[in-house]
Amino acid sequence: MIARAIDVAYLTCSSRPISFDSTRRSRSLGAVGRASAGEQESPAGRKRANLWACRKEKVKLPEYTDRHGRPFCIGDFLRHPSGVQALLNSRALQELESLGPDIYRCTLQKIQFLAFEVAPVLELRVNSTSEDCTVEMISCKFEGSELIKGQNKLFSAFMRNHITWNAEHSSEPCLEVDVNLSVSLEIYTQPFSLLPAAAVENPGNLIMQGLIDRLVPLLAEQLLQDYATWVKMQKEAPITRRV
Repeated sequence: MIARAIDVAYLTCSSRPISFDSTRRSRSLGAVGRASAGEQESPAGRKRANLWACRKEKVKLPEYTDRHGRPFCIGDFLRHPSGVQALLNSRALQELESLGPDIYRCTLQKIQFLAFEVAPVLELRVNSTSEDCTVEMISCKFEGSELIKGQNKLFSAFMRNHITWNAEHSSEPCLEVDVNLSVSLEIYTQPFSLLPAAAVENPGNLIMQGLIDRLVPLLAEQLLQDYATWVKMQKEAPITRRV
């Protein structure tokens, strides 16, 4: 889902005569989102627009038990390799590579845009505990022609997906998915450079919010389906091999 969001954000904004600003921001996503309401100037004196979208989805969390009546915990699933693959939607990737503890490089399938082929490459950090799970983007770049690669110097995006559950402290266990996405755009060509940053931010935010509103419920649904499949495999595995 993260990959799809970045794809759409990139292609949507690339269709405009706008350049991307590559400065990686260390401030929190919430601060970025709030800052996008006003015009900013890049170091070169160009206007910068900050696009931002978020969505929370809460769904009922099924309760499963093993052959001895002991409850399964979705946290165990999300820490398992099968859970990591589900979080990163490995089925939609060209390649998934582990770069170290909890760090993964996700290479998407190439996409055709006008006369160009674009292959987004994301580096993501997955941090899972017994209480929550966070998927956070470390970097995003694009592979392709020299023109496409040149956009890496001008592009900045960030996404955070925070997943929580309350299985032990609620009469009705729920899974909550909280996704935040931001994209920073440098506006340098006319007529956009003559307009307020809001002329880019307002439609851009609407597009990204619509995207997030569609994808987050699908993410929650797919996670539950993959969780059910994992539970079934655990039940069918010999006791000595259960992981």
